[in-house]
Amino acid sequence: MNKLMVVEDNVEIRRQLHWGLGKDYEIFSAGDRKEAISLFKKHLPRVITLDLGLPPDEDGTEEGFLCLKEMLRIAPSTKVIVITGNDGRENALMAIQSGAYDFYQKPVNLGELKIILSRAYHLSAIEEENSHLMATLEQKNTQFGSMVGHCQQMEQIFSTIRKVASSEASVLITGESGTGKELVAKAIHVLSLRKDAAFIPINCGAIPENLLESELFGFEKGAFTGAHARVQGKVEYAHKGTLFLDEIGELPLNLQVKILRFLQEKVIQRVGGREDITVDSRIIAATNRDIAKMTEEGAFREDLFYRLAVIQINLPPLRERGDDIILLANLFLSRFSAGLRKKVRGFSAEALQLIQSYEWPGNVRELENKIQRAVIMSDSSLLEPVALGFTHQPLQEEVTAVAGMTLKEAREKAELETISVAIENQGGNMARAAAMLGISRPTLYDLFRKHGLFKPLDRNDE
Repeated sequence: MNKLMVVEDNVEIRRQLHWGLGKDYEIFSAGDRKEAISLFKKHLPRVITLDLGLPPDEDGTEEGFLCLKEMLRIAPSTKVIVITGNDGRENALMAIQSGAYDFYQKPVNLGELKIILSRAYHLSAIEEENSHLMATLEQKNTQFGSMVGHCQQMEQIFSTIRKVASSEASVLITGESGTGKELVAKAIHVLSLRKDAAFIPINCGAIPENLLESELFGFEKGAFTGAHARVQGKVEYAHKGTLFLDEIGELPLNLQVKILRFLQEKVIQRVGGREDITVDSRIIAATNRDIAKMTEEGAFREDLFYRLAVIQINLPPLRERGDDIILLANLFLSRFSAGLRKKVRGFSAEALQLIQSYEWPGNVRELENKIQRAVIMSDSSLLEPVALGFTHQPLQEEVTAVAGMTLKEAREKAELETISVAIENQGGNMARAAAMLGISRPTLYDLFRKHGLFKPLDRNDE
């Protein structure tokens, strides 16, 4: 039976809680701070109800706050539910800022309090189990899926993943295309208590708007022409698991409302249906767009943004990850050499220099694609710049011109020239030009916007 501590100076309220909760919990009660701390150290209950007005300061809150502070110092994961009078809401909110789990206003309604207690114990159990899981993973030195990195930004991201995985909070992952947003989402899922259920990804920007609603929520038989049977959507397939909404910034406003409703109520309706279907899935979303700016412009709902971004993880572009570039390059080289049974053992000095100085607009995905292609095409034991697609050798006058630029200006000039050559070589076909550059087509469009260019007409780009 779970242990529950009741810290309350009112004897009648203590009796009421003992009577109403005694069948469900092993209850320990205290009437002042000293007695409460003594019992807390002895029994270490995971959940506590705490009245802030304790003697000798029944009309104040000092004793209650001191009690809260001391308990959280001893056991930071304790779930403290502050019980306060009708005029004590401000103090209750201050208590939550100080680490309390929740608050409840008198008079006590046992039915409502039981729900709050049940949620607190459920969360505590999840955190405890996840703590054991993390300890096991630490001992095994398990990496975060395919993510590798030693730079400070990535170490902070790994730490954040560990922390958020144990919660049920929605997560918004931001970053440029190719930085590994789906890998982060998968890592959160694998480290969570939902790991044995499904991880369901859906790219909101890759599905036509008229099909996206049925992909997400499913449809009933006869909902539209061709709907010959009931079909479940991605949300339902993620029941008890994790739903990953990639490119959430592309979600139309009418579907934003339905995703918001699901986040708030955990129910959906299939297209053509009227029945509310309860679904228990965690939402992780990702985007390479500036959602905050979209919210200001009215292109993305503010309430949905705040629902999705309870926890926000921003992935750094590869060019800002320092030595991680070489670390990842060697990892991909080893992986593809073994997989393709090629005897490629490293990079030439010139290739390594170019790998480190290149801007990598397509980030890790571009690096991986370039090295895979280089291993396939190379007949040498060392990868040279040509094998990696670095074919341009600057003329002396170009070197002189670059010498008068800042490093950033030189990189941007080289980037612009490389894009122009690719577009010209592929006859204006954006899809093939992006493939030639080892990046996605949306990334290529982003580069056009970055350099202030008009997006070219896609010729034969179906």
